[in-house]
Amino acid sequence: VQLLEFGGGLVQPGGSLKLSCAVSGLTFSTAAMNWYRQTSLSDGREWVAYITSPDTGEVTNYDHSVKGRFTISRDNAKNMVYLQMNNLEPGDSGVYYCYTTPGHWGQGTQVTVSS
Repeated sequence: VQLLEFGGGLVQPGGSLKLSCAVSGLTFSTAAMNWYRQTSLSDGREWVAYITSPDTGEVTNYDHSVKGRFTISRDNAKNMVYLQMNNLEPGDSGVYYCYTTPGHWGQGTQVTVSS
């Protein structure tokens, strides 16, 4: 199983970024997908958002700190999961990881929100 994140970078406060995660080596259409992040303020990796599989309705959920600003989505034809991040704040800075059970992590992509 391989998860490869990309799309991170440097953005000013209030700006937007879209992260992508390419998934291979598993049956993507039955996998729930998550985004986590590790920031300078977090104790380890903190959960950000998830999206369930198509057969369970692609239900989404978000941590309260990002709800209304971030949107998780998936493209099942391309085995991709995305995280659209709007109105970014300095506290959103960190390494963002794609994750699916049982214990499959990507290498992470760095997001820096700074003026």
